[in-house]
Amino acid sequence: MSDDTHGEGQNGNSVPAPRDTGGEVIRVRKGMFGANNGGDTSGYGGLIRTIALPGASSRPYGGWFDEVADELEGALEEQDLLPENVIERTVVDRDELTFHIAREHLVQVARTLRDDPALRFELCTGVSGVHFLGDKGRELHAVYHLRSLTHGRIIRLEVSAPDSDPHIPSLVEVYPTNDWHEREAYDFFGLIFDGHPALTRIMMPDDWQGFPQRKDYPLGGIAVEYKGAQIPAPDQRRSYS
Repeated sequence: MSDDTHGEGQNGNSVPAPRDTGGEVIRVRKGMFGANNGGDTSGYGGLIRTIALPGASSRPYGGWFDEVADELEGALEEQDLLPENVIERTVVDRDELTFHIAREHLVQVARTLRDDPALRFELCTGVSGVHFLGDKGRELHAVYHLRSLTHGRIIRLEVSAPDSDPHIPSLVEVYPTNDWHEREAYDFFGLIFDGHPALTRIMMPDDWQGFPQRKDYPLGGIAVEYKGAQIPAPDQRRSYS
């Protein structure tokens, strides 16, 4: 394991890279759990929180983050790609480095990160789906966690797509371990990974309607039969209004 991950934070610098002040505000949330129909019994109904995504960071990023960014941008230029057309923004937040990638370039970037000797991110430990209702035009996000066993480093790739066009290229051909992870993200978030060898539901029944982990999915659930008795759906059991 490289010593790069030791010391004062993963980027070797206790001072975070500067970034856009305040980030991108995508929502103002009221109450503890965002309930707006009288169902919030926490006592925090008057709580108001601003939900913001971290803005782009500016150089220097700190430690080996700059080295990885330089190597990636240089490798893209060698492939006749303009880095600014491929990397939408670079974010350093909570001592993590994230490249936001235009979805049409995702496969090429992943292959470059895997194969370039100076990068060597050989392992993708999975993809996480995220749904931001307030992030208009890019409500769905897929976050890939990449690890370099050679250099002892961890980074993330993030790709976004709108609810109206939830297509993202599959990375199974680059990272075969993503097979089941992409199926789970499809099952719960409705992200369609183009090129996946068998994109089917993995948890929910094949005929299930909707995607349970989207923010606009009903929280009530469904009625359940148990030993001849029927238990109403949660949103029909009790009213706090």
